Amino acid sequence: MTHAPAAPDSARDPFGALEYELRVLIRRAQSNAATIARLVHPELEASAYPLLAHISTHPGTRGSDLAAHFGVGRATVSRQLARLEQLGLIRRAVDPDDTRGQLLSLTEDGEARFAAAREGRVSALGRALADWDHDDVARLAQLLHRFSAAWAGWRESHRD
Repeated sequence: MTHAPAAPDSARDPFGALEYELRVLIRRAQSNAATIARLVHPELEASAYPLLAHISTHPGTRGSDLAAHFGVGRATVSRQLARLEQLGLIRRAVDPDDTRGQLLSLTEDGEARFAAAREGRVSALGRALADWDHDDVARLAQLLHRFSAAWAGWRESHRD
């Protein structure tokens, strides 16, 4: 029987330990992504859920903004947006400042479905971390935000 290697010691190898923990977290998130997407709509693809979440928190965003934010091609975003629209989760409106562009927002059904799925996820996190101190949960959220911003900034400055 083969055993997985132990995580690096965070005191001796903090970046190695961080990479290991992120790898595990991402693997677990990916394996759960389809379930999360189905909470919103039974036909929603896992890869479209983050777009829906971004539109929810940034109504009026454009497809090009989504492509830049997620670091994917416009064609990929366009296909996913077409599917979200087909499922009745988003609507498009002509951008009054640039009639070539479209502003995206959730439909009422999209808002209701996304809110229900988000509430379910928040509740699950609360149950999973029930024995954590609330200050620790808040600190984790702050550190993850800080990490995400630093990583995105570094990636943007190192694009070829």
